[in-house]
Amino acid sequence: MIKTGEPDWNDLRYFLAAARAGTLSGAARALGVRHTTISRRLTALEGALGVSLVVRRPHGIEITPLGRKLLPLGDDLERAMQALTALVRSGKNRVRLALPSGFSSLFGQSMAAFHKTHANINLELTSGSRPVDLQRGEADLAVRVGVVGDDSLIAQKLCVAGWSIYASQRYLDRHPMPIDPRQLAGHEIIGFHASLAGVPGAKWIEAHGAGATTVFRVAEMTEMLAAALSGAGLAVMPCMLAESEPRMLRLAPDILGSHPVSLVYRREIGAEAPVRAVIRFVASVIKDHAVLISGEAR
Repeated sequence: MIKTGEPDWNDLRYFLAAARAGTLSGAARALGVRHTTISRRLTALEGALGVSLVVRRPHGIEITPLGRKLLPLGDDLERAMQALTALVRSGKNRVRLALPSGFSSLFGQSMAAFHKTHANINLELTSGSRPVDLQRGEADLAVRVGVVGDDSLIAQKLCVAGWSIYASQRYLDRHPMPIDPRQLAGHEIIGFHASLAGVPGAKWIEAHGAGATTVFRVAEMTEMLAAALSGAGLAVMPCMLAESEPRMLRLAPDILGSHPVSLVYRREIGAEAPVRAVIRFVASVIKDHAVLISGEAR
């Protein structure tokens, strides 16, 4: 038999099925195809390899000696392809969601329900103040607080996050109420690292913090909360984070600043079914907590 070209390794599936069944009709039933398809694919594989793999008998097929040597290699290749397929499928069903600091607590109670209804989706959450680079694949989706400046990304607005001024009772024992948030002179305040200069809290302190003493500068809102709880100073911070902590006291009913909360993702992945399921999940969770995030309810 003369070799006529490179083998189509998909034909190997038909050879393995025929060898296991012992007949073309048995292989056809196993693969859900016509027995003529099995015969044609076997002939194609033999033609590509330039060797005979089976001998067709009236009551079945006989594997040639060379065919028997090929069987273990075919089994190994089949297992490798199955593992490759499973890996690709699991990768497609993995969705990585990046959250700003403080947002992960909103998703905790809902994660079990999501996994129950979407058992095939592996949803991974990460949290931090540094915006992930979606274009470089650091995450698939990101909840982003503030204006999204990258026009190549889809930004779905979810709600508005409000900021106000807070202190712990430890601080108020040293500086009794009332405290005018527009006159912070004489107070200790918790400031912001330069990387957070654009957030509403940093802008408020810049406008109204003349005469105040900055005792800390933080790069994470969770660090600001910890410092404020210790009584170190006043904190202008997200209402969502502060009002989830009963030991923090809001000093003014007003919203002192706000910015949008958006779900951001690359345009090309937006149509993928697992991603769409996570988008709906994120939108639902944020909607359920929109009042807390806005800080409007008093």
